[in-house]
Amino acid sequence: MTNNRGFYTTVTAQFLSALADNALLFVAIALLAFLKAPSWHTPLLQEFFVFAYILLAPLVGVFSDALPKGRVMFVANAIKFTGCMAMLTGIDPLYAYGIVGIGAAAYSPAKYGILTELLPPQELVAANSWMEASTVAAIILGSICGGMLVDPKLAPAMLRFAPPLNIISAPQVGILVVGLMYLLAALVNLYIPRVAIDHRTPRKNPTYLLHDFRHAFALLWRDPQGRVSLAVTTLFWGVGATLRLVVITWSALALKFSLGQATQLTAVVAIGIATGAFFAGRYVLLENAIKVLPAGIAVGFLVISMVFVQHWWTAFIVMFAIGTLGGFFVVPLNALLQHRGHLLMGAGHSIAVQNFNENIGILLLLGAYTLMMKAQLNIDAVVTMFGLFVSGAMAVIYRRCRQILPDIAPAKPITVRGAGD
Repeated sequence: MTNNRGFYTTVTAQFLSALADNALLFVAIALLAFLKAPSWHTPLLQEFFVFAYILLAPLVGVFSDALPKGRVMFVANAIKFTGCMAMLTGIDPLYAYGIVGIGAAAYSPAKYGILTELLPPQELVAANSWMEASTVAAIILGSICGGMLVDPKLAPAMLRFAPPLNIISAPQVGILVVGLMYLLAALVNLYIPRVAIDHRTPRKNPTYLLHDFRHAFALLWRDPQGRVSLAVTTLFWGVGATLRLVVITWSALALKFSLGQATQLTAVVAIGIATGAFFAGRYVLLENAIKVLPAGIAVGFLVISMVFVQHWWTAFIVMFAIGTLGGFFVVPLNALLQHRGHLLMGAGHSIAVQNFNENIGILLLLGAYTLMMKAQLNIDAVVTMFGLFVSGAMAVIYRRCRQILPDIAPAKPITVRGAGD
């Protein structure tokens, strides 16, 4: 992997695209505030984003496997740029962010699927560690960048340099900056090497594609290793997306943090994830993936401990610990899922199924959080319920895993009948 130029080009492209994704979230939140939207529109913003992952899941995997994945990533970044420009021209931020979600839904199967095409199975955990580390670095810098772009103190200077596009607020300038990030990411995508296309779909009519996706969905859930890793990653990403918004609300109420300061807390979580991903990539083998699951149980208890935090430095320690344990347990399971999916149905198909499940998890958890916000529940109660859910769900998964999979080991390639057979 150290000499694989295509891999490092992919990591660079992923970093730039993720940097824009994370900066855009905070800029879009600030734009909602500028437009005086209700507070519960903030989690609803993410809901619009993940709808695309769910609705397009039967299509994006086929799209990813049918073309060179570098070109797929280029098209996806172009769609993200279009969403930015839509937000800039006055389209409702919820709908414009949904367009960005379409690009993200198309991007995800390609960015992970290309790893299985560029690298052998024994390097997938390390490759995922690199990919997660680059993503986390983008989260950190994107969060900081997003916080700076919406800082009221910088607004006058930013507006002074704004181009003549009827831009009247700092969030709009921030959206323009994020759009330029997406263009740069798209340019790097053009330098990703073309790899041989595998698992090309024989037919492209909608009925077949839905049947093909349903077949892949059932196949991955029936596979014991796929079921374990899919359940864990679905829970992790659902929790991660919701926790980011919970932290923003909690830090504002408990620590009197501004949005810009709250972005620093999310950056600390990201640093922790990078740390956990590093240790997972260094010390955890694919066949030992199940042994890291207790770290997920501990994450829930750390979330509950947030209600006792009263100082900023304590909050930073707790956020770092949450991120470290999260990164440590999700990277091996993500690598296992990619490995099984690549063998069973093709990388693009399997990651589309993964995204479908993960974003249903995100949709449900964000929906629950949105309802809690509308009901004006106490934030400490929200945090406690959230933490109990995480620990309880991970404990159930771990217990079930020990019953049906006492020891996970990477399987040899198998022959699988296609959806149309």
